[in-house]
Amino acid sequence: MIDPGGFLRSLFDAAVARALPARNLSPFLPSPPPGRTIVIGAGKAAGSMAQALEALWPEHAPLAGLVVTRYHHTPPRDARVPQRIEVAEARHPIPDAAGLQAAQRMLGLLEGLTIDDLVIGLVSGGGSALLTLPAPGLTLLQKQDINRALLNSGATIGEMNCVRKHLSAIKGGRLGAACAPAAVVSLLISDVPGDDPAVIASGPTVPDPTSCAEAIAILTRYRIAVPGSILTALRSGALETPKPSDERFASHHVHLIATPRHALEAAAAVAHAAGIRVHILADDMEGESREVGKTHAAIARSILRHGTPFERPCVLLSGGETTVTVKERGRGGRAAEFALAAAIDLKGERGVYVLAADTDGIDGTEDNAGALVTPDTLERARCHALDANAHLARNDAYGFFVWLGDLVTTGPTFTNVNDFRAVLVL
Repeated sequence: MIDPGGFLRSLFDAAVARALPARNLSPFLPSPPPGRTIVIGAGKAAGSMAQALEALWPEHAPLAGLVVTRYHHTPPRDARVPQRIEVAEARHPIPDAAGLQAAQRMLGLLEGLTIDDLVIGLVSGGGSALLTLPAPGLTLLQKQDINRALLNSGATIGEMNCVRKHLSAIKGGRLGAACAPAAVVSLLISDVPGDDPAVIASGPTVPDPTSCAEAIAILTRYRIAVPGSILTALRSGALETPKPSDERFASHHVHLIATPRHALEAAAAVAHAAGIRVHILADDMEGESREVGKTHAAIARSILRHGTPFERPCVLLSGGETTVTVKERGRGGRAAEFALAAAIDLKGERGVYVLAADTDGIDGTEDNAGALVTPDTLERARCHALDANAHLARNDAYGFFVWLGDLVTTGPTFTNVNDFRAVLVL
């Protein structure tokens, strides 16, 4: 007989391990060039990606550069490996001055490159906020306000990053274009549905197929205000991003070294080894976290009551990036809100256990990765005088699960392939 909570946690741990840079970087590394090798990058995994690259790069070959990661997301160093790539830290998800300074310095490293040089871009989710350099006419304070409004709007990650690219002087391919005429190899860890390189961290090193007109439509759809001068610049096309036909990207190569699908398949392998049937529902789910939670709960109920669409025992896995439209000032990220909505919809169904967590170890802005739901979650909540529906209404899933001791807490994992969800039906 398995321990349901421990089993679900083992699946999450396997998913995270599969996405660690040290496990994935080697097959995609280029050979050292005749000239210099400059490393640039940003994201929650940027620090661990830089350390993995330093350990693999030939000792005799020149290597230097700068990447930026989230505060406290730089892993402990191996003293045996010399540090050749600087790792700066900045704020996420709302950008700060440290991220702006890192972006300015990063662009400075690219001055004077030649065709004999090589640039390696290390990019992962979170880079949109960490690598911030507002477009001309936009202040950091204004960029922070716009970013905050996007995060609270319920917009998808693709929509948010379309806007971010067009309001940036470094994202949307502008960092990659600045590398010309050097060759560029971008190594990416995907945290976005569909694994589009142009969406991951707002695609700083790859060309952007989206347009200013699309950015305006998104701002209008979610009623997000921007300064009048910026709206004028968007309408005129002055803030347009470099496009795929741009000749500056002719010598660029892009590799996805870890994706949400890879992580889910690693978790599935652990479940198979334990003799549990596995069904990967999707690796690119989007939508409101609470609605996705209800959908997963409905599938679990159908399995329990009717044996469809799957037989039990089984585990359902899914990934992607859901959203939370913030209406109240509670605490809790996407994963915890998913878990709370699922718990409410399950109504204490016996034999159903749910774990939802963010693979970077941080659910939104909290200190947990996610939360665990058990058949007695609602019963225990009532003993603590907790109203699950009231907590969900005020976006306070963290406040609900912390009282029950059911938060999943890992600390930073030093990678990021976004949401991980597992529903065990016994």
